Amino acid sequence: MNTAIDPHARSLGAADAVAIIGMGRTGCSLARFLARHGIRCVGFDEHDVQLAADVPVQVQIGPLEAAVLTRFGKVVVSPGVAWNHPVLQRVRKAGVPVVGDLDLFAEHYRGTLIAVTGTNGKTTAVTMIATLLETLPEGIEKGGNIGTPMLDLLAAGQPERVVLELSSFQLERSRTIHPAWAALLNLQPDHADAHASPEEYAAAKFRLFEGQGEGDTALLPADARFDALAGQLRERGVWVGRFGVTDQPAETSNLVAGIETERGRLFWSQQDAYQKVDLADMPIRGRHQQLNLAVAAQAAASFGVHGAVITEAMTTFCGLEHRMQLLRQAGGHTWYDDSKATNPDAAKAALESFDRVVWICGGQLKGLDLAPLQPVIRRHVEHAFVIGEDGAPFLKALAAADVPATYARTIDRAVMMAADDRSSLPVLLSPAAASLDQFRNYAERGQAYAAAIDRFGAPA
Repeated sequence: MNTAIDPHARSLGAADAVAIIGMGRTGCSLARFLARHGIRCVGFDEHDVQLAADVPVQVQIGPLEAAVLTRFGKVVVSPGVAWNHPVLQRVRKAGVPVVGDLDLFAEHYRGTLIAVTGTNGKTTAVTMIATLLETLPEGIEKGGNIGTPMLDLLAAGQPERVVLELSSFQLERSRTIHPAWAALLNLQPDHADAHASPEEYAAAKFRLFEGQGEGDTALLPADARFDALAGQLRERGVWVGRFGVTDQPAETSNLVAGIETERGRLFWSQQDAYQKVDLADMPIRGRHQQLNLAVAAQAAASFGVHGAVITEAMTTFCGLEHRMQLLRQAGGHTWYDDSKATNPDAAKAALESFDRVVWICGGQLKGLDLAPLQPVIRRHVEHAFVIGEDGAPFLKALAAADVPATYARTIDRAVMMAADDRSSLPVLLSPAAASLDQFRNYAERGQAYAAAIDRFGAPA
């Protein structure tokens, strides 16, 4: 269903009604949730939308109007809509509550909430947490920024446990979230086009912990820049664990989980002892991915999953689609898909997983700086093939690193050129950029990469 702006739209609002801004996946979930609770709502979207038959809402299409929205008792904003939209700012000034779906979830969920945020690695960590905690009585449900919209998780009642993947966009519009167990995986430059400053981006991520108190658990990276947050949480009675990479034995590292580099082992703490797995026994590649699994292992240990179950998961998990995924060995190369690496820090972690590699990179840079990548490029990249609209910054960074580079523009041409490379090195798609210049999302970009390998570069 879709409708144009109703000339009588100004009469839609009422003190007991809710306006939903943005009728994508989250907006539809909101409409279903409010209908289940008997709350009248109206959807608004500045773009034309087609809704499924099970979405019980009237939708107004066109520019948002403060005069219309201020007639509602509450305005709920989907993550895809700018939180600082000028109309929403006027609605706030008029005294109308403006929130996100996370606050509605927090208001209605009564079980144990586990929540994970970070710039990179959220989906891997949340997927593994869900896999491990599914072995417990009553299991676990996962959702949020991954898979099922969070409010849909409450459609059939109250799950015993829920693990949510949360983005900065979801967190910035929340004031009431209270996870019993929460982890911040990392904090790296991203979404420069959607947050006013790096400080505002960090503040959105830190909001994950604002509701925590006595008896709750927080897991933070070992970086010194998170020491102040760790201290504040401890003062509120939160148990704080730190994770990271250490060249010491785990027992002398002051970390609860992480990687021992000297011994090549992943570790986590369980029942006052450390459990360890040799990295050589883990199929998943990349230090950043392995750290995500260490966090998931620690979460599982915190909730009583048996150590043997965790160990088995660590040694059998092969990773998720488009996240350092081994596609195939063909045409003289091993081909890896890391299309999910939509920023330079994610690509840096991927490149560091190889000695030398043929790199396919580029896309929509979102204003991010490639200069920090140059030392990694120099050490690990043999040749690069650049795609996407922001080719010039990549070519400049590659030239500064003295690495040969070719502007291929498209995935198809990049794969064809990489297949002709006679180095026999692995070929890695790790774009360090968003995909929206040429694709609907990073997944479509990864699928196009795999299809291009089949067609041009790597015959079976």
